[in-house]
Amino acid sequence: MTPRLAAVWFRRDLRVLDHGPLLAAARQGPVVCVYCVDPRELGVSREAGLPRLGAHRARFLLESLADLRDGLRRLGGELLVRRGGPEHVLPALARQLGWSQLLFHRLVGTEEEQVERAVEAAMAAVGCQVVTCWDRTLVPLDALPFAVSATPEVFTSFRERVEALAGAVPPLPAVPSLVAAHPEVDPGPLPTLAEFGLDEPTPDPRAVLPFRGGATAGRARLQAWLWDQDRLRHYKQTRNGMIGADYSSKFSPWLALGCLSARQVQAEIGRYEAERVRNESTYWLTFELLWRDYFQLIARKHGARLFAASGLRGIAVPWRRDRAAFERWCTGRTGIPLVDANLRELLATGFLSNRGRQIVASFLTKNLGLDWRWGAEWFESRLIDHDVAANHGNWCYAAGVGNDARGFRYFDIAVQAAKYDRDGDYVKLWCPELAPLGNDVVHAPWTVPLGTRQRLGVDYPDPIVDLAASVAANRRAWEAAVGR
Repeated sequence: MTPRLAAVWFRRDLRVLDHGPLLAAARQGPVVCVYCVDPRELGVSREAGLPRLGAHRARFLLESLADLRDGLRRLGGELLVRRGGPEHVLPALARQLGWSQLLFHRLVGTEEEQVERAVEAAMAAVGCQVVTCWDRTLVPLDALPFAVSATPEVFTSFRERVEALAGAVPPLPAVPSLVAAHPEVDPGPLPTLAEFGLDEPTPDPRAVLPFRGGATAGRARLQAWLWDQDRLRHYKQTRNGMIGADYSSKFSPWLALGCLSARQVQAEIGRYEAERVRNESTYWLTFELLWRDYFQLIARKHGARLFAASGLRGIAVPWRRDRAAFERWCTGRTGIPLVDANLRELLATGFLSNRGRQIVASFLTKNLGLDWRWGAEWFESRLIDHDVAANHGNWCYAAGVGNDARGFRYFDIAVQAAKYDRDGDYVKLWCPELAPLGNDVVHAPWTVPLGTRQRLGVDYPDPIVDLAASVAANRRAWEAAVGR
């Protein structure tokens, strides 16, 4: 009997471990593994017209693809890399190589789902069966105590109903080996930054971590942070840090591209709890994986509403679209040191702490009053851990048009600075021109007389807005939009 020829389409699941489609295909016989370089993902964003794939994120992706190809080859397989829309590339390969089945993981996002529908139609037209799997959440869809369409709108309600299920499904067995179908077929070159029209990003010694893409690096980070350095033990106490490699796990880049699966991370948390300690810090990392689940399901539930200016709540806030103000925000020249330091770190390294993300998102929406989608698209371009559901979900939340029951919520910059950068170490790291200022004024350089600043050689812009007045004005606009 001739073995059935199956193909696996890799997307944001760039690993060989805990991979349902790869395991299922390998059990049937010879396997074709394919990755499509889709030109649509290299274009510009819809609202702000920004490059969708910046250099840091692109470099991480290319490293992840190289590691995936190496991993498949070690098993006896191969990764075919092709340029073009998957709805064109995949059926053409199916005709050429005689596939009978295509397997892949589904994603969330309106564009991603549109591509999936186009692929399914194209494969049906060439007589190829399509089998899909789901790996974007820790809790499988069929294990949820509710339909996706009934996902609770408030995270606490969601968490209370699902947290007992975290860790209930272990990672899948490893694929022992692969038989590469059609080994004579040219696998195709991996893409390069030059092909994407990008320059190699310059490493910055201030970066929290020298992130490297790929499942190998992801597993190494998991081992080092959780086991070798024993950082999970005190994670809840350190998680709001902004300087250094280990205040947080920093697993998110590998989770975003599927180099690590949520199940792999949760399995290690469970083993750590069994072998070392179970405390509020170990719970908190699971808690954050459930936040990730929540945003995936909310995106799947609401579809295009997640990308509307009025957000999930339909609040028609009159967002400003001031390009000059946005440019100052993007480049870290707002004149507000804590905001600028975070945005300069993002620009230089492709990463930003969770605390920093909340601070700059609050400032863009609650102080500058700019369209939150511009901020989301800047993060899409720049963050190495960009995930469409988490990114837009968090921005929608920060803008006050998402699932937030607390009304007009903003981050008081002075309070944040006093609590998380009391001595100005973070600000001085990323805004070194402020180093001559004393710790008592480094977060408010505008309070230092201009002559004194000039004498000290401090070349730093004046604030783009008055913090208190701008919050008050944007609060009034938001409350008018909700009818208060």
